[in-house]
Amino acid sequence: MSNEIFLLNISGQDKPGLTSSLTSVLSDYGAKVLDIGQANIHDTLSLGFLFKIESGKKSAAVLKDLLFKAYELGVTAKFTPITLEDYERWVNLQGKDRYIITILGERLSAEQISQVTKVISEKNLNIDAIKRLTGRTSLVKEEAYPRASIQLSIRGKIDCKSDFTEKFMQISRDLDVDIAFQEDNIFRRNRRLVCFDMDSTLIQTEVIDELAELAGVGAEVKAITESAMKGEINFNESFEKRMKLLKGLSEDVLHDVAVKLPITKGAKRLIDTLRSYGFKTAILSGGFTYFGHYLQSVLGIDYVYANELEIKDGVLTGGYIGDIVDGEKKAVYLREIAEKEGIDISQTIAVGDGANDLPMLNLAGLGIAFHAKPTVKDNAQSSISSIGLDGVLYLLGYHDRHIDLLD
Repeated sequence: MSNEIFLLNISGQDKPGLTSSLTSVLSDYGAKVLDIGQANIHDTLSLGFLFKIESGKKSAAVLKDLLFKAYELGVTAKFTPITLEDYERWVNLQGKDRYIITILGERLSAEQISQVTKVISEKNLNIDAIKRLTGRTSLVKEEAYPRASIQLSIRGKIDCKSDFTEKFMQISRDLDVDIAFQEDNIFRRNRRLVCFDMDSTLIQTEVIDELAELAGVGAEVKAITESAMKGEINFNESFEKRMKLLKGLSEDVLHDVAVKLPITKGAKRLIDTLRSYGFKTAILSGGFTYFGHYLQSVLGIDYVYANELEIKDGVLTGGYIGDIVDGEKKAVYLREIAEKEGIDISQTIAVGDGANDLPMLNLAGLGIAFHAKPTVKDNAQSSISSIGLDGVLYLLGYHDRHIDLLD
């Protein structure tokens, strides 16, 4: 007995029981559902069934009854016959590589989405699904913290990934939007460790610059810091030079600076969510343990690795205790924590803004340059520059409803 294959598209006002009613008709005729998908936008439904049915009287009858049921439900039904060859071609696409593209911004424009999807089209890739990750935005009330994100699931063969990502980076620069490109593999869906730089990432300041201001050497230290962040001078050399300039600063100043640290927008929302979903978190910083441990207590961070100030008789000596935590050390600590927790390196995320963060950004399964210098953005896997730290959650595929239910 031969069979026919049909694609049934249903559109109209969504209502309870619609899917149940239609599948009940298919069931009455012994149809086999080969695929099913649904999307809702503002209570407007788009529902699709790909089904196989016995040719002849059964196929004619099921189409008639589905049309009648759709009429009863107040929706529109459209049938498309599918050849066996087309169906098998579709089945064979299952082996194609899959990728996730996440678009982030305070608000997203049609132009931004158009330029991203144009690149996808030029590369002959298919968009399988588009999902909005952020809540709906009011057109009446002004948002205190506007943010928008959509996720595109794409499929196909990419011959040159660097060319692909370069096009996205150019769109990002031209249109002020963040675009993250990831392989859709098991590791992307099972991240377990997130490591953060501290200064200018978890907090919106460089602590050593603030200490320098209080020590009366602000201009000198800030110039060295800026040069190091751009990668113009060796981090270890810059660190030692800055430390010497802090000699004689009172220990009492450290507490006053710590309690006033400006925590980055979205940081608490991010870390609260990560902790609730079982992630481990770490601060890997070229800054100081004193401030790292303060943030650990405030935010609930699991690990802190940073530089320890040497203090004698209540004042800073201008020296430090132990090894300098530079870029290479950050990468070493990331790997050590992953091994200790039994986490594959591909399941890790690193977030930072400076040149000394690049080793850990490039080692991690996902490296994110956060409001970073151009040199860092150009050499990182992904970047966030348009919204706060909780943008990391959208790169992980979380929807606002997954996050806000924890509040």
